[in-house]
Amino acid sequence: MGEGTPLLVVGDALLDRDLVGTAERLAPDAPVPVLDGCQELLRPGGAALAACLAARAGRAVTLVAPLGTDTASRQVRALLEPLVTVVPLPLDGALAEKTRVMAGGRPVVRLDRGDGRAAGATGRAREVLAQAPVVLVADYARGAADVLRAELAALAPGTALVWDPHPRGRPPVPGARLVTPTGEEARCFAGAAAPEGDGLGAVARTAAELTRRWRAAGVAVTLGRRGALLHQGEGPMLVPATAQHSGDACGAGDCFAATAAGLLGDGALPVEAVQGAVAAATRYVAEGGARTVTTGPSSAAIPAGAPEEDALRLARRVRAAGGTVVAAGGCFDLLHAGHVSLLQQARGIGDCLIVCLNSDASVRRRKGAGRPFNHLADRVRVLRALQCVDAVAVFDEDTPERLLSRLRPHIWVKGGDYAVEQLPEAAQLAGWGGQAVLLPYLDGRSSTLLATRAADSLAVARRTTAPADAGAATGRR
Repeated sequence: MGEGTPLLVVGDALLDRDLVGTAERLAPDAPVPVLDGCQELLRPGGAALAACLAARAGRAVTLVAPLGTDTASRQVRALLEPLVTVVPLPLDGALAEKTRVMAGGRPVVRLDRGDGRAAGATGRAREVLAQAPVVLVADYARGAADVLRAELAALAPGTALVWDPHPRGRPPVPGARLVTPTGEEARCFAGAAAPEGDGLGAVARTAAELTRRWRAAGVAVTLGRRGALLHQGEGPMLVPATAQHSGDACGAGDCFAATAAGLLGDGALPVEAVQGAVAAATRYVAEGGARTVTTGPSSAAIPAGAPEEDALRLARRVRAAGGTVVAAGGCFDLLHAGHVSLLQQARGIGDCLIVCLNSDASVRRRKGAGRPFNHLADRVRVLRALQCVDAVAVFDEDTPERLLSRLRPHIWVKGGDYAVEQLPEAAQLAGWGGQAVLLPYLDGRSSTLLATRAADSLAVARRTTAPADAGAATGRR
């Protein structure tokens, strides 16, 4: 089951292919590098990638995109259908394919083929669009947004509509909730009205011009490592990226747009949606970017599942890349400064942080009746909103041994109010070469203490106001 408001993605699907190898010598017949050990990796591209990323995050996703019967279309369908509900539009020609030749983790050359375009709309596409609570238009200038433009324009005023534009495509329909161009795209759209340079002042003026020109509620210009600049008609707001990564950024814009659309559909304010989108795109690049979505041509795409399955996939991916998997556990009932400090420190000693979270029943057994104060869904959502947390996995037992045996982290973290020898998980981790460690913990912070203080404050307030209330009641009689 998906988590959050279902997302409808309308746009142009592509087939992305990476030819990955090493280039350490030149060909004898020409001064060109030779790619040795070449491996072909496939992934959905364009609007299909945006849909795939949203589905992998746990959201129910429907994709409306032109797909035909050509080989590339069939391959994209095979990659998507375990994850995404596909509503095809008729395709005139072969689906576009983009092939990157990669050496040493960097693209050497890109090869494009396929000139297929959307050939029209369908009744089924119009039906799902009319029922959609939130829509992302991932325009790759191959006609999908054009054939449904009238329906999108009619939908915009009352729907969370996010438009990820393309310089060769048409402008967004008026009334879009958020438009998400890159800095380069924004300058291209603004044309002569774009100020010189790429400083924040120039970006802010360009965003203001596009907000006015497009009659959009907001424009979020994505700026790579600098984050994103949001303009909503009242001035610019910079949402910086809280971490810097030099990995493969291919698809980061799709991740940003899909995340922002989903959060807006869930009821987030635009600035909250942009903050979440910047965090998600940063995490996407940190985890390896496009290569985390690739699959061999005979492999099945990995379906989206429960949070535990997401965490297991992340742990496998980080281990396969030679990284360090860090896990931390707890109830995290009332998230406080001590929790945040611990989790930030934990993330800093590895390449991903997975939080092992007690279920509601497990918290009740440990903490007693009346706990947890916050139910599981809320605790998961708050933890996943933290930049330092990469995944959350839930366990129902009193201790996380079963979950840890599946995750097999390299490091298990607890706060300094424990001793390593008191941790039952320490011996378990040693079994696969892992290590339990203690990190400094901020004194005087705990969920129980916060709850006690709140209850004491409420009792004092009641005692203070009770006489006045009683007097007022007597006077009224």
